[in-house]
Amino acid sequence: MNKTIIVSNRLPLQVKLENNKLDIKPSVGGLATGMKSVHADGNGIWIGWSGITDEELTPELSKDVQTAVSKEKCVSVPLNQQDVEDFYFGFSNKALWPLFHYFLEYAEFDKNQWESYKEVNQKFADVVLANVEDGDTVWVHDYQLLLLPKLIKDKKPNTSIGFFLHIPYPSYEIFRVFPWREELLHGMLGADLLGFHTYDYERHFLSSVKRLLKLEVRFNEISYSDRIVKVDSFPMGIDYQKFHNAALKHAQHTQVEKTELHRRLEDHMQSSPDAKIILSIDRLDYTKGIPNRIKAFEYFLDKYPQYREKVRLVMLAVPSRSNVDTYQKLKRETDELVGRINGKFATVSWTPIWYFYRSMPFDNLIDLYTSADVALITPLRDGMNLVAKEYIATRVNNDGVLILSEMAGASIEMSEAILINPTSYEEIADAIKKAIEMPVEEQKSRNHILQKRLARYSVEKWAEEFFKSLDATKTIREAIVAKKLGNGLKTKLISRFNDAKRRLLLLDYDGTLVGFKNNPQEAYPDNELLTLLHDLNAKENTDIVIISGRDRETLSKWLGEKGFNLITDHGVWLKHAHKDWEPLERIKKEWMGKILPILETFVDRTPGTFIEKKNYSLAWHYRKADPELAQRRTVELNTVLTSLIANDELSVLEGNKVVEIKSSNVNKGRAANRFLTDNGYDFIMAIGDDWTDEYMFEELPKDANTIKVGFKKTKAKYYLKDTDEVRTLLNQLID
Repeated sequence: MNKTIIVSNRLPLQVKLENNKLDIKPSVGGLATGMKSVHADGNGIWIGWSGITDEELTPELSKDVQTAVSKEKCVSVPLNQQDVEDFYFGFSNKALWPLFHYFLEYAEFDKNQWESYKEVNQKFADVVLANVEDGDTVWVHDYQLLLLPKLIKDKKPNTSIGFFLHIPYPSYEIFRVFPWREELLHGMLGADLLGFHTYDYERHFLSSVKRLLKLEVRFNEISYSDRIVKVDSFPMGIDYQKFHNAALKHAQHTQVEKTELHRRLEDHMQSSPDAKIILSIDRLDYTKGIPNRIKAFEYFLDKYPQYREKVRLVMLAVPSRSNVDTYQKLKRETDELVGRINGKFATVSWTPIWYFYRSMPFDNLIDLYTSADVALITPLRDGMNLVAKEYIATRVNNDGVLILSEMAGASIEMSEAILINPTSYEEIADAIKKAIEMPVEEQKSRNHILQKRLARYSVEKWAEEFFKSLDATKTIREAIVAKKLGNGLKTKLISRFNDAKRRLLLLDYDGTLVGFKNNPQEAYPDNELLTLLHDLNAKENTDIVIISGRDRETLSKWLGEKGFNLITDHGVWLKHAHKDWEPLERIKKEWMGKILPILETFVDRTPGTFIEKKNYSLAWHYRKADPELAQRRTVELNTVLTSLIANDELSVLEGNKVVEIKSSNVNKGRAANRFLTDNGYDFIMAIGDDWTDEYMFEELPKDANTIKVGFKKTKAKYYLKDTDEVRTLLNQLID
């Protein structure tokens, strides 16, 4: 039975080693909860680091760890202290974390730490590959393992791989400063499905892929090598019922059952009829905007002094990466701010800020959530922020107000909250006042909508939706009619070629025999290609036809004296080997004077584009242009051209980063058929990469061997990945 393998930096276990004895408990985080149905309850394993370094383990203890975690359906990845220092505390949290959260001033791009990041990703890959089997599904999580999907896919190409990023994905302008940006993108594109919390993050990723890797993107699908990679957004939910039920139970507590924290919170609420509690819960991280939040609360008390001695801010800051300098400075700044503001406003009976720097057990979190009239969640940048959702889930009476930063991913789906700019003290102060004064009826109206949505799209639903989309990616390949020309099919094709009495090879040029160049005039044939074509052409009873959109002058200069048959201008001119050129079509050229000024306008408005003037067509190339601008301009150009050429017997062809206008009567299919007349071929093979080659695939006899270059929708029978695979095939025909 096929299994699901979940991979994350840490296992969903709390593994402790005390006095050479192991203590293992399940984690209670959102990811562990979301994966429960496919891990603990399903046929799956979880791969990650145990939290204990190699140096802490004797060989015997190491076996004990593996045995213990295997009972929890987990497999541990061995990491040493240097790995943890350079890979986790180093590169992951000093380069990727600040970069992806837009804090470039904190980003450190250390080459040694990058090497460690690659090595540790390979360690994870080795463990995955030791456990994965054909037909299994792998789901990789988060920024520590961005290279892992490709490392798995390279070794196990038939494995279905999903990847989910739990932090923001930055805009292209931020991501482009990363020194190893292409390698990171290629690593992620090893997945079949890439998931993000929001459409904005998805959009930023697609923009990076288009601009940096120059890949074709259609809607949310990326043409990558011989695969289609799908990208989508899946806003992560919470275990709604867990928090809601805990709050219901909390409301039934007797005085004896109440915690010390619960009683202290009640004392404040009973100190005045107007007493209010504002709650702030975060990890102590610079992305959370904690100093800004404290200063904004000070601004609120200054602007609205009537709320002094009535409103208290309860702040829980959970320690995070406390051995890192940046976080130590943040801790000092936070401590000083809290001390200064309490010193400024405190009275004998009232302290404006209660500040807790520690983790709290679940029961105390419920104390805080249920006691707070307002939740103040103001991160400067946050992938999602589940605290905001947990707060709403605990509001069993539908009261309470959520103030939420518009920079948190959760704000996209929680528009009923009061959304604020986290850098504006004015907005935060006014939002606090609005929240305190909000009528209960309005509170309930807002929270009713929020709770319905959160209950419906829980963390379990999030995981289910991701797996459903990952499974659907398998059907994308089926939509591409062509079969991969693998070793088995290739052997049969070569056998048919060798057995044939008379053979015809119809070969497109650009994108088929040679790769694309920024300047089309630089795509001249290299010596390796010339030797390959010469050897093929020398085979007895074998005719080669180079059939291209190139103009007659260019191909005549490059290949005219090499003894090949040539068809140029998409089918306007034919040259039999060692003979003169002859026209296949009689076409007009008067239309070019009308279209050229339009194309020149688009060149002026789209940097990086240029016009290629051929004898019988005009081509607008946009390979060097910004891909998103070029995409928009292409739509505009098609709209303009369609209205102009309706009565001129012209057609517009969209090729690989090019739009070409030519006569409707000219296409490669017609030209190929002209060449086929009375030649008695019993083996025909046509290879091309472009839409212009589809005419040829369609017009050739049904028994022809038609091959598309690239993984795209096509009428061809087979496909090859790229020009390298084309040359490999042609070389095999010679042997």
